[in-house]
Amino acid sequence: MSVIERAKEVIRTEISGLEFMATQLGQSFEDAVDAILNTKGRTIICGMGKSGIIGKKIAASFASTGTAGFFMHPGEAFHGDLGMVKPEDVFIAISNSGETDEVLKLLPFLRDNGNFIIAITGRPASSLAKSAQCHLDISVPQEACPLQLAPTASTTATLAMGDALTICLMEERNFKPENFARFHPGGSLGRRLLGKVRDEMISDYLPLVKPDTPFKDVINIISSGQLGLAVILESSKTGIITDGDLRRAMESRGKDVFDLTAIDIATFDPVSTSPEVSIQTAFKVMDENKINALLVFEADSVVGLLRK
Repeated sequence: MSVIERAKEVIRTEISGLEFMATQLGQSFEDAVDAILNTKGRTIICGMGKSGIIGKKIAASFASTGTAGFFMHPGEAFHGDLGMVKPEDVFIAISNSGETDEVLKLLPFLRDNGNFIIAITGRPASSLAKSAQCHLDISVPQEACPLQLAPTASTTATLAMGDALTICLMEERNFKPENFARFHPGGSLGRRLLGKVRDEMISDYLPLVKPDTPFKDVINIISSGQLGLAVILESSKTGIITDGDLRRAMESRGKDVFDLTAIDIATFDPVSTSPEVSIQTAFKVMDENKINALLVFEADSVVGLLRK
């Protein structure tokens, strides 16, 4: 079998595993979602080895979509980190076999502490599954590994189960883009929804021209400013000259274009915004007007320029 055919077989095996897992979903999944939604505590996820790696991803997805919680390594938990577990916390324990010793050792404490335990395993009859108030079945017909040893389809199933929980919890919480942005201020969505025009506008060394600035000098100022435009500031009105304005003037006037001055080609009273407007709102204004820059006004004075 070629490498490509083997790769396709691996993918098909994992798809089959996910399809099988989907048929096993039932009341336990709803119970798990309800428990996480209704807890006054956090959701703690625990797993060993590759299950732990998947658990970290699930915990990260929860945290960024409105479900407070964190990942706890079972070894560290057994040696002191259980002190962070409060009775009101929901505890998700992941083990494909359901017999992982490091995870099972935590059960006496969790029972005594009164935690609601959600087990994610591939064996409903396992020790972990039987000890939990809620069991999510991630069993798959077979691993993609030809030796049936390396976790492959089973870890994919675990990841998909975590994603299913994440999305259902998001919808139940009515989680919106604005909420997502609050937890991702460094991303493009966070920037657009949380950032203000003041945070990103260009306010220093704006490419300014006078009304009587010759056409040739306007070109040089726009080029040196590297913003694709120049601004005319007059006491009574403000104008803007873009690269597009230069091209249109050249097309319509030909060689006579160099007889023009800035005031002949400027657009006065251009679309503008305020420093306190959100980046998202400012970008929407640009889209609606099919432009890529906005002058920023404060107290009737130009204080900056915002570009996409």
